[in-house]
Amino acid sequence: MSERLTVTYRVRSDAAGIEARAKGIAVEQSVEMPLEAIDAPAVLSDIVGAVEAIEPAGDGVFSVRIGLALDTIGADAGQLMNMLFGNTSLQDDVILADVDLPASLNAAFGGPAQGLAALRERLGVPNRALTGSALKPQGMPVERLAHLAERFALGGLDFIKDDHGLADQRYSPALERIPAVADAVGRATRSTGHPTRYIPSLSGDLDAMRAQMRVARDAGLDCAMLAPMIAGFATLATLAREFPDFVLFAHPALGGAARIAPDLLLGKLFRLFGAGGIIFPNYGGRFGYSTETCQRLAGNARHTDDGLRAALPIPAGGMTLARTGEILDFYGPDTMLLIGGNLLMAREHIVEEAARFAQAVANHRHGRA
Repeated sequence: MSERLTVTYRVRSDAAGIEARAKGIAVEQSVEMPLEAIDAPAVLSDIVGAVEAIEPAGDGVFSVRIGLALDTIGADAGQLMNMLFGNTSLQDDVILADVDLPASLNAAFGGPAQGLAALRERLGVPNRALTGSALKPQGMPVERLAHLAERFALGGLDFIKDDHGLADQRYSPALERIPAVADAVGRATRSTGHPTRYIPSLSGDLDAMRAQMRVARDAGLDCAMLAPMIAGFATLATLAREFPDFVLFAHPALGGAARIAPDLLLGKLFRLFGAGGIIFPNYGGRFGYSTETCQRLAGNARHTDDGLRAALPIPAGGMTLARTGEILDFYGPDTMLLIGGNLLMAREHIVEEAARFAQAVANHRHGRA
């Protein structure tokens, strides 16, 4: 039998039907045709998915482990997602819960070219948690976005990212916005002495993103952000390979539409395909992630036992300055706090509020690693 990876699904079923349901998923995610119609013994033995285990998970749900042949994947990020959950994602009684990635697949994709360690080195911040905010709202012209970025940077934040809604829009063309904001942040860093990083948001097709990356590189940047669920997993993997000096940040937009466990999708797979920073919805904010999901997701992002570099987990979404201590105690120092709207409410006092945020993080003594 060829080398396999083991995929775990959560399947809603009654006890009488779960065995047949599991076999159906194994076939659907491998050959998607009646086995009786296959006359090639090698396909039946090496390619057809195999049910490895079925275990009750409570409330009418079963945990189903299925082995899928690595030969069906190659080194294509999109094909890996297709084999993990392509057709079965159309069946609403199934959630993709986890995958045990063999060493050969980790080596094929390589994970982040640059990750948590590189970010710490570039910032000269070896121990504390990192800080960031976002340029909002979309609809503002380039000049106002650049001015806002400069004020954030004067407050001493580590990162300033584009809001993921900023794309190549009439009021803010990407190829104008990127160098303008980079220049504004550069002025601030020369004033403060702190090497704040600007993270432009990439948009469009792969060729457009390549052009934006080149402009970012020419502007002296070494970070960029994209939403893999919108841009495509293969796009993330390609940009990580073609721009190895960049730290790529993954935004979770559209991630909730996939019925894939967030700790797997955002924490493990985004990192596998090259994301060195993982933005995700924090518990207790605007989104519904539990503390358990957030802890597993952050752990998957920072994992290194698989030979890949650790990524930086970035809880976000409704974050406030008042929760700084709580969130840092929960995640520990290998984290970036991303506070957007709460800082923007300071309006003309954004520099001072950003400085309060930076100081609160710098002064925090972690109660939990």
